[in-house]
Amino acid sequence: MRELQERILKDGAVLPDGIIKVGAFLNHRVDPVLMEHIAAEFGKRFDMDKVTLILTAESSGIAVAAFAARKFGKPFLFAKKAKSKNISGDVYRSEVFSHTYRKPVTLMVSREWIRPSDRVLILDDFLANGAAARGLLDLVRQSGAEPLGIGCVIEKGFQGGGDRLRAEGVRVESLAILESAEPGHIVFRSV
Repeated sequence: MRELQERILKDGAVLPDGIIKVGAFLNHRVDPVLMEHIAAEFGKRFDMDKVTLILTAESSGIAVAAFAARKFGKPFLFAKKAKSKNISGDVYRSEVFSHTYRKPVTLMVSREWIRPSDRVLILDDFLANGAAARGLLDLVRQSGAEPLGIGCVIEKGFQGGGDRLRAEGVRVESLAILESAEPGHIVFRSV
């Protein structure tokens, strides 16, 4: 997605340890026009008529999922990282290691919101090592629902998570894949 690549180059930054800072438009301050275009692009890559539920992770994936859900008239669900009083009853859980927070986190969703009859599209802002994507996929599989694929806005191709998932037969669609990223120099993978 050319518009996204241009925005990453203009307003993004590469921090130490391969952290890509895109808080100016994606996951802190959100550009609603760009988000509408991102949602539309996911609609070109996935058959949204088959999707019954969009799943993401708290908190940076929420904007991506919300715009796509609104555009295509689908409910969305976000996996929480801590159980709170407003999650009643039993939950599906998946333990993942967060590269961003550098610690293990537990993704969880209430069993009442994801059903075996659901056909789930997983959307998120980033895919790096694939831990969050695998955790979300695990939640879908625990529920007995059908995973239709994983869409991410930015994939850090140099960390290999997306390629490993694809090699396992998981459909992964990324709108921008960074082949390499160093401060002041980003190279996108040709697709």
